[in-house]
Amino acid sequence: MAKRSIALSLSKAAKIAILCGVAAIIAGIVIAVCFKSSASHPREEGAIVSVEPAEVRDVNIYGEYVGRIRAQQFVEVRARVEGYLQKMLFKEGSFIKKDQTLFIIDPTIYSARVNKAAAQLNKAKAIAVKAKRDLDRIRPLYEANAASQLDLDNAVAAYEGATADVAVCQADLTQAQLTLGYTAVKSPISGYISQRSADIGTLVGPSAQSLLATVVKSDTVRVDFSMTALDYLRSKSRNVTIGEDDKERDWKSTVTITLADGKEYPFKGVVDFADPQVDPKTGTFSVRAEMPNPDHILLPGEFTKVKLLMDVRDSVVVVPQKALTVDKGGAFIFVVRPDSVVEKRFIETGPEIGNEILVERGLAGGENIVTEGFHKLRHGIKVTPVESEASAKK
Repeated sequence: MAKRSIALSLSKAAKIAILCGVAAIIAGIVIAVCFKSSASHPREEGAIVSVEPAEVRDVNIYGEYVGRIRAQQFVEVRARVEGYLQKMLFKEGSFIKKDQTLFIIDPTIYSARVNKAAAQLNKAKAIAVKAKRDLDRIRPLYEANAASQLDLDNAVAAYEGATADVAVCQADLTQAQLTLGYTAVKSPISGYISQRSADIGTLVGPSAQSLLATVVKSDTVRVDFSMTALDYLRSKSRNVTIGEDDKERDWKSTVTITLADGKEYPFKGVVDFADPQVDPKTGTFSVRAEMPNPDHILLPGEFTKVKLLMDVRDSVVVVPQKALTVDKGGAFIFVVRPDSVVEKRFIETGPEIGNEILVERGLAGGENIVTEGFHKLRHGIKVTPVESEASAKK
């Protein structure tokens, strides 16, 4: 009986030993798996991230709008007198000079009116000469009591009336000559002329077809575009008034435009006007810039992309946009301190400059910011910073 009890005790001990051995093996396997997992997934504190220093430089701030080219002068050439169109003395689409004769309207009737007015003037002058002679004869007779006061008064009245008739006839002749001059239709400005609006032989004039052609002066053009009230407020916050020439600034609000082929126009324009009120229908106000067009590349009426220099900022901090993250708390970046610890830094951003963004507050120039690999970071962990390719190229 005692031997049987001893055997049972030994059997239990063996089972316990076996169980302990199995447990040890399982624990070893778990430790090995954990170690392997730890080896294959490095700890976040050792994450490798690309960094580059926040850059400090001078920045030009631009606004982009849709504009329309307009001629500096656009003049309609109209017939000022009525008559049949006789001649056209220009080539359509060509450049013409100021006061160049463009059309001839039949001048026959107007020449006759000039001749008639000239004849009436000559008649009035002859009557005035006779009245002067009569007065000169009667005045000595009156002084010698050989003529009455009535005779003298009649002679004076006749002379003054004749003199007045001369003035009236002279005015009629001048008017007739001006009207005759209007039969030769001249260009009021230098520029390029359109095609004619009336054919030869057409009855033209104020009561008929008056528009004959248009002349466009386009060696200097105007670029019209619209800005929002928000743009205006942002400019005022930077002490810049669009359309005003501030002598305290060493720069002007210049405009650059893009041609239809996507190339940038070589000349720059200067903003010379901004509407003092906002259009309540669109919430925008009109802005105008003058731009040289010596080669007549810019055509009035065409639309173009306008790039306006709105401000010049000196020594400001800029960072790549890809380093910026925006959430409901605001915009932030990750900054790597000298001890390689990551800091989540909220910043106040300014305008965008290409692929970069201006930092108004919250970041100093030269601080290392994370540009790649920041999606796996959190505030306070330690990282291994590596210089970014973009920073290495600078």
